[in-house]
Amino acid sequence: MYARYLSDRIKNRIDSGKAIVVIGPRQVGKTTLIESILASKDYLLLDGDDPKTRTLLTEPNTEQIRRILGKHKYVFIDEAQRIEGIGLTMKIVTDRFKNVQLFASGSSSFDLSNKINEPLTGRKWEYRLFPISWEEYENHHGFLYAEQSLENRLLYGFYPDVLNNVGDEVSILRNLVNSYLYKDILSYADIRKPGVLDKLVQALALQIGSEVNYSELAQTVNVDKNTVSKYIDILEKGYIIFKLSSFSRNLRNEIKTNKKIYFYDNGIRNMVIGNFNPLELRIDKGALWENFLISERIKQIEYKQSLAHTYFWRTKQQQEVDFVEENEGKIFGFEFKWKKKNNQKLPKTFTEAYNAETKIIDKENFREFVIID
Repeated sequence: MYARYLSDRIKNRIDSGKAIVVIGPRQVGKTTLIESILASKDYLLLDGDDPKTRTLLTEPNTEQIRRILGKHKYVFIDEAQRIEGIGLTMKIVTDRFKNVQLFASGSSSFDLSNKINEPLTGRKWEYRLFPISWEEYENHHGFLYAEQSLENRLLYGFYPDVLNNVGDEVSILRNLVNSYLYKDILSYADIRKPGVLDKLVQALALQIGSEVNYSELAQTVNVDKNTVSKYIDILEKGYIIFKLSSFSRNLRNEIKTNKKIYFYDNGIRNMVIGNFNPLELRIDKGALWENFLISERIKQIEYKQSLAHTYFWRTKQQQEVDFVEENEGKIFGFEFKWKKKNNQKLPKTFTEAYNAETKIIDKENFREFVIID
């Protein structure tokens, strides 16, 4: 089992009088994380995937909740988004049963967050869990093994089941994509055209690192632009992809409205396009490297509670910076190269306009980018 960075942060919130909620994609270890935290405690597990549990927890009154909880001080509701009215139920537990520490997990932000945000305002600590981070991977295996495994991680990603089944990564990823990737999305998001969603994900997977044009995507998958926008929003809330907006403050010729889209996990992206060829045979090596670095940085920003805002930058004359961070009024620009060439620099237009600190990240110095101290 990989030790998770969030474990200590969550332990410090126990008995704080608020519910502890862990959300994120399926199969990233949410249940394992919470159960490891509760391993030494006598706790009640309520599984939202179990139909009887769902019936029991659907809009119960205070007395019914009292009977369900019994004398348990620790209660864990797993896959809480599956339970109708779970937000109000959690509110009652938090408000009326002060001696109970409530934990909940959920697999999709568009469902669980919608159900609990209003009822649990000011009553919860919420954490997002992603696939294993490079920092967690390196802490588990050691520096040398992690360095030797870098190319495999660009190909197969960081899902726990993938890491724990070396040699069987493709089968595990196929099962993840087919069984879990769209499960919440199709179940909860009123998707009427799953075939369109599949084509859209493939199109996005082939455009990593490039600006996406919703009108062009609409033509590619043969739907209207609004449907593309809706489906991309759903994929983002289902923790399949995330967006970077363009950075623009001063210059007239900056691109101001476009987006870039990345996958939270390289392995999922490669499974979507069906390509696990070694890096030396790939024309998309740069895109894989960029996706890996940015997804790892996003994990770090979330886990370390950084205040950084993230962007990319480009002008109409095709000057660009792969990744921009704005943190406490300071601008940082990063360019990603698998192998850095001598005298490579970021555009002077960018550095001078924003007095930006800049750095080129390659495989020799990437650790300083994917692990925030």
